[in-house]
Parts: sequence; structure tokens; C-alpha cells
Amino acid sequence: LEALQASPRFFGGARTPEDRAAERAARLRVIAGLPAGPSGDPAAAGLLLAYAFPDRVGRRRGGGRFLLSGGRGAFVPERELLSREEYLVAADIDDRGAEGRIWLAAPLEAHDVERFAAEEGTEEIRVEWDAEREAVSALRIRRIGAVVLRSVQVSSPDADDVAAALIAGIRASEGRLLPWSKEARELQHRMRFMHSADDAFPASDDAALLADLEDWLLPYAAGVRSAAQLRKLNLAQLLEQRLTWEQRRTLDAEAPTRLTVPSGSRITVDYSDPERPSVAVKLQEMFGQTQTPRIGRGRVPVTVQLLSPARRPVQITSDLANFWKETYFEVKKDLKGRYPKHYWPDDPNGAEATRHVRPRR
Repeated sequence: LEALQASPRFFGGARTPEDRAAERAARLRVIAGLPAGPSGDPAAAGLLLAYAFPDRVGRRRGGGRFLLSGGRGAFVPERELLSREEYLVAADIDDRGAEGRIWLAAPLEAHDVERFAAEEGTEEIRVEWDAEREAVSALRIRRIGAVVLRSVQVSSPDADDVAAALIAGIRASEGRLLPWSKEARELQHRMRFMHSADDAFPASDDAALLADLEDWLLPYAAGVRSAAQLRKLNLAQLLEQRLTWEQRRTLDAEAPTRLTVPSGSRITVDYSDPERPSVAVKLQEMFGQTQTPRIGRGRVPVTVQLLSPARRPVQITSDLANFWKETYFEVKKDLKGRYPKHYWPDDPNGAEATRHVRPRR
């Protein structure tokens, strides 16, 4: 310490900021519990400098590089002994480059770090989503500014903090962490369709669901702290809870999961495009269906993808009446040549629909 105090960087010559800081350090000896005058104890230099430069307490990052408590990086050439210290305090540092060159510093002993942190440091419990582990992380962190001294796991963090971290993690993943199943997606698509037909239904697109996570997901996610636990939730049931009892009845009636076609088959309705719900059905199963099926309170025609006997698309229409009148006979001519054993009536409106090669009767 006497060597540092004798340095012209601290005393004598021009009154630089470093000079004034060093004098402040001397005055702070009393705060540190040390004699007011020079002691000759080099171990005390680090603690005194910490009080003088509280934003320059540094912790080693490797390769002579340090993170300072003020948040910036700094380095000591690796050939110097100070580069191997776990903690130091920089008394003189330049401002050039991404990391400043430390010209003068003193090591800071571990017990002095703790002593200084007790007065100038902070302690916090940080609860956040760990994307790598896909789980909520709860840590008790002791730090001096930007320098973390230690962090330990907290076994029982505040439930509200855990919930907030979980929601933040789901949003950061853009919803990929949600336990989507085929059933849940199909329900979401039907709810989106009903919202487009009747805005009394809640918006259910991905953006709307993420915006309202606190309302529809959080009440059912108590104690959930990981993606693995999240995957145990039944997302379809949670989405359904967003609807009133009356809305659920309306959903089943106006956005049915299946449509019964003239052949008797129940065909799944695809709502992935809420503006154009559709079915894919063999053409021969639609004989006798003179009008396009309509859903959504009768406002929305179902797009019908008519398939060949080999289940290949041959026509897509939202106007069956026009198809039977204008297009069917051209399609029939082509398909009859390729599938001569199948049923190709001259009057599709009055013909019997079949799911087989020909009607059974």
C-alpha cells in the first residue's frame, strides 16, 4: 500500500481524478477499520481501492480478462501476476477498445470481497426461464454491481415469480412450449373459424392465445416449472374452457368436426384456413348433393375437394350446383376412361351416391 501511495499516479504532481480518488481511499481507511496512515500492509490495498473505486472491482474471466463491477470489461497482460488473481480492483485503466487496459491494480482477497459486499453489494432472488434446461430457474445471487460473487439454487421460490417466468418462457418460444396435440389444433382451428363468423367468440389464433396466457393457462398451471410438466396438461380441454356453455353448443352445431355426405360417410372438415373450411371426398360419394354444404350459421360454403377413385384431386369447388351442370361431364369423360368399372351416371343430381365401385342395390 505504501508503494501505491508513493506512486505519482496517486500523490504529487497534477491533481488528477486518480489523485483525488486515492486521497478519498486514505480517508476511507477509517471506514474499512484500518489505521488512517500508511500501514505497509499490501493486503489492505485492495480493500481500500474498492472503497475508492467501487465500480472497478473486477472478477477474472480467464486469459487475463476481467469483468468490472461497473459493467465493462478490462484486461491485464497474461505475463503479469495480477492476471491470475480471482479478484482485483483497478486503480488506473484506459478507455480504449472494447476492453480497457489495466495499468495499476491491487488484488482483493476473498474475505475482503465479502466484507466489501456486505456494505456495497446486493443480494437478489432471480426467477427466470432457462431456455436450455426448458425449466424455471430460481437463484439467490450475491453481487457487487455487475460482478456475481455466487449464485445458489432456491428450492421454494415465490409462486407468482415462477408463474411469471413460465409465461415469459412460453412467449419467448413463440408458443412452441405449449403441449399442442392434433385434437387441440383442430379445436383451435374451429374456434378461429367461429370467431371469423361471429366475433362474440374469443380470438384463438396463436398471437391471441399468447397474449392471454395469464387468463386461460395460468389458472391450470399451478406448480408447473418445466416443459416436461407443461406437456402433461390437456391443452384441448384448456382451450375449451375459454368458451361458455352456449358457445360450445354453437361450436358443435356451426363448426362440426365432420360432415355427413350422401353416401353416408362422415368426412372430416379441415378448418386450418378459417376463411375456407374444406372437405376432401370421392366424387361418387357426392352424387345427389345438389347444393354446397354451408356452415357458420349458414354463411360459409364448405370448399369441396372432389377426388378420383384413387383419391387424387380432380376438382375443387365451392359451388356444387355449377360443377354438376358445367364441369362434371368433362371430368366424367376423363375418369370413365381410367376407371371403367366405376359408376359414372348421366344424371349426377338424381344418382345414388356410393362409397364403393358401384351402388350395392
